[in-house]
Amino acid sequence: MHQFNLADIFETVTDAVGERVALTYEGQNFTYLELEALSNQVAHLLADNGVGAGDHVALYLKNSVEHVTSILGLIKVRASPINVNYRYTEPELEYIFTNSDSTAIVVEEAEHQEVLAGLLPSLPKVATVYVIGPIESVLRDAAAANGKALVAFSDFETRSTDRDFEPRTGDELYVLYTGGTTGYPKGVMWRHDDFFHKPLSGGNPYGTDARTTLEEVATGAKEFPGLAFLIAAPLMHGAASYSLFTFFTLGSRVVLMRQFDAEKMIRSVETDKTQVILIVGDGMGLPLAEAMEKLKDEVDMSSLFSITSGGGLWSVPVRNRMLAVKPDLLLRDNFGASESGNDGAFEIDDAGNLRMPPTDKMKVLDESLNEITPGSDEVGLIARIGHVPMGYYNDPEKTAKTFPTLADGTRVSVLGDMGKVEADGTIVFLGRGSGCINTGGEKVFAEEVEAALHGHPAVGDALVAPAPDERLGQRVAAVVSLRAGAEAPSVDEIRDHCRKTLAGYKVPKTVVFVDEIKRTPAGKADYKWAKETVAAG
Repeated sequence: MHQFNLADIFETVTDAVGERVALTYEGQNFTYLELEALSNQVAHLLADNGVGAGDHVALYLKNSVEHVTSILGLIKVRASPINVNYRYTEPELEYIFTNSDSTAIVVEEAEHQEVLAGLLPSLPKVATVYVIGPIESVLRDAAAANGKALVAFSDFETRSTDRDFEPRTGDELYVLYTGGTTGYPKGVMWRHDDFFHKPLSGGNPYGTDARTTLEEVATGAKEFPGLAFLIAAPLMHGAASYSLFTFFTLGSRVVLMRQFDAEKMIRSVETDKTQVILIVGDGMGLPLAEAMEKLKDEVDMSSLFSITSGGGLWSVPVRNRMLAVKPDLLLRDNFGASESGNDGAFEIDDAGNLRMPPTDKMKVLDESLNEITPGSDEVGLIARIGHVPMGYYNDPEKTAKTFPTLADGTRVSVLGDMGKVEADGTIVFLGRGSGCINTGGEKVFAEEVEAALHGHPAVGDALVAPAPDERLGQRVAAVVSLRAGAEAPSVDEIRDHCRKTLAGYKVPKTVVFVDEIKRTPAGKADYKWAKETVAAG
C-alpha cells in the first residue's frame, strides 16, 4: 500500500489542478502553481541555511502567506513545522522552543521579535532565526551576542522555483503541539502517512473510501468542486492545520485572514464567495452568530452553505441563532483532537446530547481499559482507534498514558473524553473528564452547563469550573460575560434559566460576571483562568 507524504500530496494536486486558486489571504489570490513556486523558493532558502530532513523549525507567527509557504517549504525538505501559540508567555515559549528541539525559528511581529531576543540566551539549540519583514535592532543585537544566524525571509525571492527535492517516504514526522489547556503543551508526533489517513480522512472526508494512490488523490481533486473554505482558527491551532491540508488535498480554495474578526469574516462571505466556514466551538460560534444577526440585511450570504465546528463545545442555542439568520445552513460538528485527528461528525438529539453513530473508529473503555458493554449505562473513557500518533515528543511518560496498547495488541488514543454506549453501539459524549465537577458524589460535566448558559439571551460567553464547597467538596460555578447592550440578569435569573434544561445539582451555585471570557486565539476555553476567577470572585 502507498505511504503518503503531505508534500507529495500537495505537489500531486498542483499538477492536477494548478490553475485553481489555492489560497485567498486578505483579498490576495494565489493559484496552486503560484503557491507551489513560492513554497519551493522558501524550501530552498531553508535548505541553504541548514534545514534538512528531521529538523524542527518553530513558526512563531500569526496567519500570513509566509506562514503557509513556511509550512509547505518545511515539509518539502522533510523537516517538521512546530506550531507556536503567539499568545504564550515567555516561560511557555521557552518551553516549546526547548521541548521541541527546534533548530530554527521563523518570526514576524515586532513585539514577538523583542520577546524572542530576550529568550535567545536560553535557547542553545536554535542556530538560525528567519525574520519576515523588518528586523528589529533588539533581535539583531541579541542574535549577534548569542552567535545566532539571522536570515531575512524575503531572501527566498532569489531562490529557485524548481521542485528538485530528495525523495520522501511517508515516515516523516509532523509534530503538532496541543493547546496546553491542562499544563504545558505536548508535541503530538504524526507520521505523514497516518496524518493523511486520520486527520485528513484518507483524502476523502465527504466520502467513504480512502484514496490509496497519488493518482487517486489527483483524480479526486479534479472531480471535487472548487469550493472556498474559510478557516477561522489561526494556523498555529491543530484544527486549522488539519483543515489546511484537508482542503489542499481536495484541490479547494482556502480563505485565511490575519486574525479572527467575526464581522470581517461575515463580510468576506460576499466578497470572497465563501461557501464553508470552519470554527472552533462557541468561542468562535457566538461572535460569528452575532455578526450574522447584525449584518443579515447588509451582506449577501447566499454562497455560504455550511458552518463546521471542531475542537470545542458548539451549543444548540448558538447553532439556532445561526439558523435563524440562514435556515438552509448545513451545520456539521466534528469530533477530533490533536492526538486523534478527525473521528467523525456528531449528531445532536432533542435534549442537546452529542451522539456518535456506531463506528469502528472508537470504543468506550473502563479504567482497566476493558470495553464497556453496550447498553450498560456505565460511564467510561472514549478511545480512538486506527492510525494513532507515535506519541508525544520528548515525553515517554505521557505517551504511555495517552496512547496505551490494549490486551489484543491494538494501540489507542485515550484523551480523557467521557461517554456511554447505548445498546445499538451509539456513543453519547458527556465531556472531558478533566472538566468534570464532583459535587456531593454527583458528576457534572462543564460543557453541559456551558451549553445551557449560552442559551440565555443576555449571555455573551460562559465557562464553568469547580469551586470548593465545605459540604459537597465541590460546587458548580460559572464565569459569565454579557452580550453587548444586554441588561445584566440576576444570578437567580441565570439559575432559573439553567433549571429548564439541567438537573438541580448541575445548576451553577455561584455566578461571577466578567467583562470578557478568557480564551486562546483559537477560541479554546482557559479553564485554569476560570477556576482562578471563580476563586477570586
